[in-house]
Amino acid sequence: MQLQNIQSKIYEIRGQKVMLDFDLAEMYEVETRALKQAVKRNLDRFPGDFMFQLTKTEWQEVITNCDNLSESIKFSPVTSFAFTEQGVSMLSSVLKSKKALQVNIAIMRAFVFIRQYALSHKDLTDKIKELEKRYDKQFIDVYDAINYLLQKDKQQADQHERKRIGFVTDKKE
Repeated sequence: MQLQNIQSKIYEIRGQKVMLDFDLAEMYEVETRALKQAVKRNLDRFPGDFMFQLTKTEWQEVITNCDNLSESIKFSPVTSFAFTEQGVSMLSSVLKSKKALQVNIAIMRAFVFIRQYALSHKDLTDKIKELEKRYDKQFIDVYDAINYLLQKDKQQADQHERKRIGFVTDKKE
């Protein structure tokens, strides 16, 4: 199973990276109904940090944001289960098939890749902030100089536009 294909099925809901039951069922080559039944029979293996059911509002948001959902999924009266990385891992013990094991290995690799990418992205963000702090003073000095020059030009323009007062002579030579 391709890493990019798996990554496209990882969503962020409630601030967590999750996979939805219908995507997992497709990957495991089982019906969504069968996957949900297996999970419901083993609910003690799926605490709240492993799996949760989407609210109607969250489900509507998923439908709105995901153009590639099939009609049967979009109009399903039942909201989906969302599985965190640990929940996906637990699914392999509930769905005891060779396919489930292979798919879980691929999914775990995708989650690890995403986590590593996020960490490297955080490092870059931290470095940029550090550089901004270091060079902020220099940028402030440049902005102050530019503002001074702009104000100076404006003052000179104001001097030429003001009405002259005093004695005026008509010299024509």
